[in-house]
Amino acid sequence: MLPGFRLRQARERLGLTYRDVERASYELAARRGRPDFIVHISRLADIENRGVVPGLHKLYSLAAIYRLNPVEIFRWYDVPIEECFHDGAAFAVPQTHLMAAPTSLRIPMKFDPAFDPQRTEFLSRMVEKWGNFEGVLTNGHSHNFYGYIGTSDRRMMPLLRPGSIVLVDGSVNKIDDGNWTTEHDRPMYFVEVRDGYRCGWFHQEGSRLVMQPHPLSHCLPETWRVPDEAEIVGRVTGVVTRLNGPESVPHREFPE
Repeated sequence: MLPGFRLRQARERLGLTYRDVERASYELAARRGRPDFIVHISRLADIENRGVVPGLHKLYSLAAIYRLNPVEIFRWYDVPIEECFHDGAAFAVPQTHLMAAPTSLRIPMKFDPAFDPQRTEFLSRMVEKWGNFEGVLTNGHSHNFYGYIGTSDRRMMPLLRPGSIVLVDGSVNKIDDGNWTTEHDRPMYFVEVRDGYRCGWFHQEGSRLVMQPHPLSHCLPETWRVPDEAEIVGRVTGVVTRLNGPESVPHREFPE
């Protein structure tokens, strides 16, 4: 079914005419202070009957007026908005940065009766049914963020590989570097600095914040003044990483 026809059905179900939609869009544009939200009658006719794709603001207007979820309209136009996080994560970029959270998370709904949680298993073969968990950790909890470790960021190699994705708890914005026994227990933090972001081990001495790279990375420690030159985004609470990728091959250029 064509997207324009679906939009026409949505409009007709509400008993709205072209003129009603245009008038409502004018009100929305006035409320938002932006004329881009206006959907003229001629444009609406082109969208419904000639396959014209609405722009972002007009799509929002139609979703609001028709009481539709904008994400659903995206799907009508074959734009898989819920896959944006996963598609983006498939492309490596050089710099460490914060990234938008996924809109949903695929989780196992039903396990094979033979599944034994005490044994190491190939999970894909043990799940009978998968489902999407809408509103993952970061959705609805503004203190959670996702961070991406850039392919040129080798400061925590091999513990935190380039290309990894980290979950950051933004409610923890003070460095606590005293209660750990091994490098795997030592807390890592995500920090915004003058030229981007850093992720790894930190300790603070008064207003002086020091990043201690992993010894095997051969990178040098870095220092900033807090809060003028660095801001603690939060503590790393989870890591997703790829093993043995090309970005994990050692090279001799190390950031100072």
